Amino acid sequence: MGRGRVELKRIENKINRQVTFAKRRNGLLKKAYELSVLCDAEVALIIFSSRGKLSEFCSGSSMAKTLERYQRCGYDALEESQSMRESESNYQEYLNLKARVEALQKTQRNFLGEDLGELGAKDLDQLEHQLDKSLKQIRSTKEQALAETNITLRKKLEEINPENQLQVPWYNRMNNMPYSRQLNQPEGFFEPLDCNNTLQMGFIQ
Repeated sequence: MGRGRVELKRIENKINRQVTFAKRRNGLLKKAYELSVLCDAEVALIIFSSRGKLSEFCSGSSMAKTLERYQRCGYDALEESQSMRESESNYQEYLNLKARVEALQKTQRNFLGEDLGELGAKDLDQLEHQLDKSLKQIRSTKEQALAETNITLRKKLEEINPENQLQVPWYNRMNNMPYSRQLNQPEGFFEPLDCNNTLQMGFIQ
């Protein structure tokens, strides 16, 4: 009659637990030895009991060399796995950036009035609203820049001519000049006539 299936859980009885540990440990060490001999495999087995007692088996020359080989293989596999994950992450980021660039290029063409056939009435209304908003902002910025430029020019004029003489129109300056100088003629070329300032002119009845 075959043995019944043993339920895998902690054995509460301390003596039974110790006996089971010893039997299964010996069987595990025997299987590790047989595997190394039959298959020419490098096998290392480390077992710690509940009391901290060490039992080990190594088919190689030393346990340290086998563990070193294990660490190299483990780290190489880990680095390869991390490299694969990084490559996948970089590719996904590339796809996201590519989609964003295409969306921006499409929006730019829409702003230029191109490729509007795919847009519906709601999209066109939103595009028009955005253009109006941008145009208002551009005009406001332009007016501010012109005002700042005007202030700067006034300050420069005040620095150059504190008495603001340069702001007098040229025709006012010409009116204040003698007539002979207005015609670029030397003074005295046109002599004023001696007239009686009491002479009155009128119509003869």
